[in-house]
Amino acid sequence: MTKTNTGRFFEDFVVGETIHHATPRTVTAGDVALYTALYGSRFAVQSADAFARGVGYPHAPVDDLLVFHIVFGKTVPDISLNAVANLGYAGCRFLHAVYPGDTLSAISEVIGVKENSNGRTGVVYVRTQGFKQDGTEVLDYIRWVMVRKRDEASPAPEAVVPEVPAALAADTLGDAAPVISGTYWDDRLSGSPHRFADYLPGERIDHVDGMTVEEAEHQIATRLYQNTAKVHFNQHTEGQGRFGRRLIYGGHVISLARALSFNGLANAWHVAAINGGRHVAPLFAGETVYAWSEVIDRAELPGRDDIGALRLRTIATKDRACADFPHVDAGNRYDPSVILDLDYWALIPR
Repeated sequence: MTKTNTGRFFEDFVVGETIHHATPRTVTAGDVALYTALYGSRFAVQSADAFARGVGYPHAPVDDLLVFHIVFGKTVPDISLNAVANLGYAGCRFLHAVYPGDTLSAISEVIGVKENSNGRTGVVYVRTQGFKQDGTEVLDYIRWVMVRKRDEASPAPEAVVPEVPAALAADTLGDAAPVISGTYWDDRLSGSPHRFADYLPGERIDHVDGMTVEEAEHQIATRLYQNTAKVHFNQHTEGQGRFGRRLIYGGHVISLARALSFNGLANAWHVAAINGGRHVAPLFAGETVYAWSEVIDRAELPGRDDIGALRLRTIATKDRACADFPHVDAGNRYDPSVILDLDYWALIPR
């Protein structure tokens, strides 16, 4: 009997099963510093203890997307070790703040499977929950991933495709945020004078800056999250694959786009929920990421006069600046430069 883990293939997933993922991870100040080094994120609440305390946190919380990546990384050996690509996300809620010293663990439930028409791969749908050491749930999301079959001749399972929410309601988004002291929130320190009322649905923002991804950076990021997917770090196997090189982890693109969005959305400090996301095309080392955002909606939150929520759609591109907001053509086909289409709620002071 083998003692090593070769990862699950499509045939190994059973709808309804629960998977407890190995290796809880204690988040440290070192993780936070390395995350900043990789992406250059500048949101004041996550960057400065003094600023965070002033607006109601005990000290600076861990970046929301670092929490997402660590929880996601726990799931890879059991869900996507043999993945072709991660396809999308839905219903993602950031439920409680995480701080250095907290330990994160993850559990997933298989909620759907569907073999692809080529008979070589299938799509697996899972719902993953992340928890702190005391049992507090900090993250809940659905994702679907294309996974290779072990045996192309094996019969297809009965297709189960779950319904996923198109968007999360705004009325519970403020639950995880402290009451923000409007008298302390200093626009000079946060980096922008623009608050909730300054953003209007339909407005588009070119985030201007670009960031070139180096091979070493995305490799460090993948290891930081303990993400063992072969497509991201094994050039020996991927050199013989479809692209001839390693794919950059899709979450790396999300974090790059979020960091770039600071230029235009500096006061949108907290990602409260991800409504949906799609990795439209792969990114490779040496390519430069740009981003732009559209304000889809603006929502007041029940019982909160200190903060509001912006529903944002952020589009990331490779090797194309976004002054003309590249997206889709008249036939609803993505521009060739688009690599990410992300729909999320962010909290912002009023």
